[in-house]
Amino acid sequence: MTTQPSPVPSAAATAGAASSGAGSSAPSLRLNCGYGTDRGLRREMNEDSYIAADPVFAVADGMGGHEAGEIASGICVRTLAGIPQLATGERDATAAGLQQYLVQADADIREATGSRAGTTLTGVVVVEQRGVPYWLVMNIGDSRTYRLSQGTLSQVSVDHSEVQELVDAGEITKAEAAVHPRRHVVTRALGTGDETEADYWLLPVEEGDRMLVCSDGLNGELNDEQIAGILAGEPDPQAAVDQLIQAALRSGGRDNVTCIVVDASNVAGDGGAHTAPRTPGEAEDENTLPRPELVDTDVLPAEDITAESAATEVLDVDPDGAVADAPDRDSHGKR
Repeated sequence: MTTQPSPVPSAAATAGAASSGAGSSAPSLRLNCGYGTDRGLRREMNEDSYIAADPVFAVADGMGGHEAGEIASGICVRTLAGIPQLATGERDATAAGLQQYLVQADADIREATGSRAGTTLTGVVVVEQRGVPYWLVMNIGDSRTYRLSQGTLSQVSVDHSEVQELVDAGEITKAEAAVHPRRHVVTRALGTGDETEADYWLLPVEEGDRMLVCSDGLNGELNDEQIAGILAGEPDPQAAVDQLIQAALRSGGRDNVTCIVVDASNVAGDGGAHTAPRTPGEAEDENTLPRPELVDTDVLPAEDITAESAATEVLDVDPDGAVADAPDRDSHGKR
């Protein structure tokens, strides 16, 4: 499938893959992507939506039921599909610019649903600063963005959830959080509640990076070791997506499952091999703390995200041209 940024189609989402070189601003970077979604085994509808079109790769997980969650996630994805970089192929998006689109999505969701529904959002946008490619990771809610780099899987995004706050406070362990009765309660979302600002991370792209963007229907069924095993064991991104979805279904399939896998290769000069330095005072305090397993990861406000303020490892993304909202079919075309 060739990457063709386009309006969100009304057709049901299907799995697919694509590969291409980076946009005109970085012809050496090559991205290869796979994507898919499944309603799961217990849900009547699929309230997940996703966009996989260079330079944007993101998953939205709607909340609200009775089609309201589907509406919320669909509005979110269609709003992101409107960023000019999808039409121009440039990789000059900024966190501040993305946040403006999320503010618009938040307002549109509230108007469409009367603030009775919301959506999480997580993903990565490929950007370039001073000729160096970066992953601009964004997150609001408990959908997740992971990075597999040099054989190690790290969760880049930080959940905005009640159980994550308990983990950060040392009151429960990660294992206890996975089975906690309130593990699905989010503390930030678009379209509902008071906290609607996303967190952002700017991470240099490294050769061989593999990015996973997923709704919690995946990590709710599979632990990090299982996810890492599939990502590391299957070189083809579409095959990896298919295996992840099927593994989640075999583990119970209690929620909608959506994931995007993006591989980065041919990184010019391996520009992402080192973390860019930070200048003092650029990070501001956040309610949600960085994960301890991510060394020197900073959660920064949108206006402070620059190459100079970036700290951490990075993920890479791929262009695949898929934009889907509120699909009623699974990744294999079944209703």
